[in-house]
Parts: sequence; C-alpha cells; structure tokens
Amino acid sequence: QVQLVESGGGLVQAGGSLRLSCAASGLIFRFYAMGWFRRAPGKEREFVGGINRSDSTTYYADSVKGRFTISRDNAKNTVYLQMNSLKSEDTAVYYCAADFGGSATMTSSGVDHWGKGTLVTVSS
Repeated sequence: QVQLVESGGGLVQAGGSLRLSCAASGLIFRFYAMGWFRRAPGKEREFVGGINRSDSTTYYADSVKGRFTISRDNAKNTVYLQMNSLKSEDTAVYYCAADFGGSATMTSSGVDHWGKGTLVTVSS
C-alpha cells in the first residue's frame, strides 16, 4: 500500500520559512517524479513544483519561483519543500504527489498517488 505522509506544516509569519517533508512508502521511490501541489481556501488545487526521478531537475510555478526549493533524498524515500519569504497568499493545504515515470512538470491528472496534505498558514 502506497503512502505519502507530509509533515512540517504550521503557522508562520509573513517573510518566514518552513520546510515540508513527504515520506513515501510502498513504492519504488526512484521510479517516481515527485511534486507539491496546494489548495488555498476557496480555490482550486494548483501545482507548486516538481522534481525529476533521477537527475533532480526541478520546475516551479511562477508564483513560487525563487522562493521555494524542492529536493529529494532517494535513500530516505523523502521529498522536501523549502519555503522561504512566505506570503499570506501561500496559505494553503500542501499536498505531496507521486507521478510514476513522470517528470518535474507534472500535472494533477498524471499523479498516481497523493498525500493527505499539511496545512500552512502565513499570517500577515
């Protein structure tokens, strides 16, 4: 059974930082591109960023480029999202995503497995 378990969410002031983690189990991690999506209150789920399976190439939404960084540790079956210079508009539930055979430019329709999400609240 595949499980993606996010952690690291919480309340932070604008301008602050958080690091989210996603621990994967029940799958061959290195075969999956990994990504992060988010859903803000009253909005649709949107792509935040992704990382390739092997060469760790990353791709980001324009709204987070230069502030967020995705990395992965294939030995620990874990993907990370480092979030800096947080803004109130980054408030959302953040979801980890796994795309078998995919790439950093993943779309929600191509995701094979989802985590349950972790809430990030940025106070202004």
